[in-house]
Amino acid sequence: MKAIIVEDEMPAQKELQYLIDTHSHIEVVGCFDDGLDVLKYLQDHEPDAIFLDINVPSLDGMMLASHIRKFETKPAIIFTTAYKEHAAKAFELEAFDYILKPYSEKRVAAMLTKLEAHFSRNQQEDAILNGKANPSLTGRINVWKDEKIYVIDEDDIYYAEANEKQTTVYTKDEVYTILSTISIFQSQVPEDVFYRCHRSYIVNVTKIHEIVPWFHNTYLLRLQNLDAEIPVSRGKAKEFRQMMRL
Repeated sequence: MKAIIVEDEMPAQKELQYLIDTHSHIEVVGCFDDGLDVLKYLQDHEPDAIFLDINVPSLDGMMLASHIRKFETKPAIIFTTAYKEHAAKAFELEAFDYILKPYSEKRVAAMLTKLEAHFSRNQQEDAILNGKANPSLTGRINVWKDEKIYVIDEDDIYYAEANEKQTTVYTKDEVYTILSTISIFQSQVPEDVFYRCHRSYIVNVTKIHEIVPWFHNTYLLRLQNLDAEIPVSRGKAKEFRQMMRL
């Protein structure tokens, strides 16, 4: 992941670069102290993120972000400023985040983790949509826990649950997060093993231990070695019965 810093105060620029280098794998490929120079740079380069001070000469951060908003491929913009009053306008311009000076190392580190996760998720979704997912990763999947990435076997997953734009994944002993929607997760795993039994749930059918009849001819699924009950929605009940030969 590549980023540029736009900051006309050298101490602040160096501090931000230090924090980025210390708390992320993001490569800072350029530092600028003038908004017009940034606009010229962006004509030939596509950084993944811009750390943008609002008060820079020639073209201030807000104006620069307004221009960037019109780009077909948009970098994530993280505004950096000493003034809180610009926050509402910043988010109107679809800023990824808004960091106040003086910098809090903990706050910046958390933002960088979120930024890298966002970038990773977008890359993953683009690869899937374009049919370019890496076949060498078949059977393995990246998950998050405590701000760390783990690579686990698909077979270890018992079920997955939708959580807004993320997906919570349950194994026998752990709970992880996947930074994409449950539909994206569904497209990554074998459909003959992972069944979308409900709009919010995908279950590993090899882990089903008990099928409990429920209201309106639906079912609850109890899994091996796991204290959980997964619903089969009414709309999926007939398909589920056929699949399980009930």
